[in-house]
Amino acid sequence: MDVVDLLAAGEDFTRDPYRYFAAMRERGPVHRVRLPGDYPAWLIVGHAEARAALTDPRLVKAYPTGVDETDIERIAPGPHLLITDPPDHTRLRRLVSREFTPGRVAALAPRVRQLTDELLDAMLAAPDRRADLVSAFSFPLPITVICELLGVPYLDRDRFRRWSQVMTGAAAMDEAEATLAAMTEYLIGLLAAKRQQPGDDLLSALLGTADGAGDQLSQEELLGMCWLLLIAGHETTVGLISNGVLALLNHPEQLAALRADWSLLDNAVEEILRYDGPVPTPTVRFAAEDIELGGVVIPRRDLVLPALADADRDPARFPDPNRFDIRRDTGGHLAFGHGIHYCLGAPLARLEGRIALRALLERAPDLALDADPAAVPWHPGILIRGPLHLPIRW
Repeated sequence: MDVVDLLAAGEDFTRDPYRYFAAMRERGPVHRVRLPGDYPAWLIVGHAEARAALTDPRLVKAYPTGVDETDIERIAPGPHLLITDPPDHTRLRRLVSREFTPGRVAALAPRVRQLTDELLDAMLAAPDRRADLVSAFSFPLPITVICELLGVPYLDRDRFRRWSQVMTGAAAMDEAEATLAAMTEYLIGLLAAKRQQPGDDLLSALLGTADGAGDQLSQEELLGMCWLLLIAGHETTVGLISNGVLALLNHPEQLAALRADWSLLDNAVEEILRYDGPVPTPTVRFAAEDIELGGVVIPRRDLVLPALADADRDPARFPDPNRFDIRRDTGGHLAFGHGIHYCLGAPLARLEGRIALRALLERAPDLALDADPAAVPWHPGILIRGPLHLPIRW
């Protein structure tokens, strides 16, 4: 099978991966590819095929015996939900879910609204009526929310942004390892401080949570979960807000419909997730054995990636999939994954997306893109999708 070198497409693929995925889908559901980050994988395209792959027990998250972890840019300070399989994953998710509850998320709504208004006050006060939406709004809102939820000091948030961009981008392995070491050292100190002086935050609660049998998260598991919650807990929402604003500005008739009827807001958020979600592919899976998918035999230990971005643009599931339509039926989109690894933070991302988009659009009625859409720089790599900067005016 020919290898599709997505590295060779460079920025063109980063800017618009959808047409590359669609071209592959026309030829079949399974393709050998070389991904940004310079590693080989099997890419699964198509909605039905990707959905099935997400629940296939033969595709595992933990590194199989014989896979060199240094070959793949997926490093973390400890085990977490995205690199474990049952029964370890079941145990970790149960312990974390005891504290990361729908009630805790719903209770954040007033604070999210307050932070949103404060950020918009500052942004909209700019005398030239211009800003970079990402740095002024899309980033500081979710990083502040997740840091407050976990109990991370305010002054450390810019540092986490830099670390997160390295860990979710296409950085060289030595840079990723140095970033991981710095972040791990910080998290060890943070956990020690929380043990000495617990607060009313999720991290303090995780330190003390236990199931009926007294099972608790170990130090390594706590480090891994902190890493996951801090990075996944904000980076995806940055993309949701930024991608959503860009999609609405590029489709003024949809923007006008939303402003005329705010009852469309919930579905507009779902359509943003389907049309241009913040996670093009999930974290990697491995073939636990030689398996056949879509008529192709994938050897044991090979890396497999279901393309969520393509699944949600598959015309077999979503008619006229490249049309952005906030009234469409978005049921079944895979932006948050599917199966046991469905995103734990989906309710929080949706909450922040709804509040942020409505407040911005209400308070900036003349909002417009302040750059050529083709010149907007995008996050590198294939794990996170969103503009690095999004110039706007109002």
